[in-house]
Amino acid sequence: MASESIGVLVNRTVAPFDNADVRRAMALTLDRKSFIDILGQGEGKLGGALMPPPDGVWGMPEEMVQTLPGYSGDVKKNREEARALMQKAGYGPDKRLPVTISTRNLAVYRDPAAILIDQLKEIGIDGELETVETAQWVPKLIKKDYKVGLNVLGTAVDDPDVYFYQNYVCNSARNYMGYCDKEFDRMVDQQSIEPDPAKRKKLAWEIDHKLQEDLARPVIYHLRAATCWQPEVKGLTMMTNSQYNGWRFEDVWLDK
Repeated sequence: MASESIGVLVNRTVAPFDNADVRRAMALTLDRKSFIDILGQGEGKLGGALMPPPDGVWGMPEEMVQTLPGYSGDVKKNREEARALMQKAGYGPDKRLPVTISTRNLAVYRDPAAILIDQLKEIGIDGELETVETAQWVPKLIKKDYKVGLNVLGTAVDDPDVYFYQNYVCNSARNYMGYCDKEFDRMVDQQSIEPDPAKRKKLAWEIDHKLQEDLARPVIYHLRAATCWQPEVKGLTMMTNSQYNGWRFEDVWLDK
């Protein structure tokens, strides 16, 4: 499992995405299994912001994940609920919602963005893809110069502080969605100082569950990555919870 997840960025500071019903409808229309089947050939994992177990130490257990909006697997039922929410927000067959879907101009971003656009059509949202060159992508997000985007979020260390402080607390520069909840920030601080690992893990679950209920950044799925090396390379230990921190090579040697 790589320490990367594909997620939907919804700029909740602009209309109509400041409407919680519209954001919830977008989360409910996601058929996450189809993303995994198409893009990962069946290899991928459902979860919240934290990396799912067993590779991730802190991720929610599967039975907890299943209670989140859009995770039950009943796509038809979820989309019926999503269409009702869109109608409540003033949209329907006679008034569809056009929106630009922004993403970085790399295949790992573009391909899931294309699937996202297809799935949003099911609930009356007509997306048009905007690809952004790498040098402009993060500045665009920081300025919140987008309405809906698709992003790949990488995290170097599997620890709740890294996920939560870096991406979701009110004053974070990487809080691209405009999500700000003082109670959430208080919960993050509480888990950060909890000395008991078991208690801290439960607090992390509660925080992650709240994030997904609030649809701060709807997670589509966590990617699984593979690495190949020549048989004469010895002593290489692959990490299962990061693709960034396993390359020091002090114990690696060549048998040739």
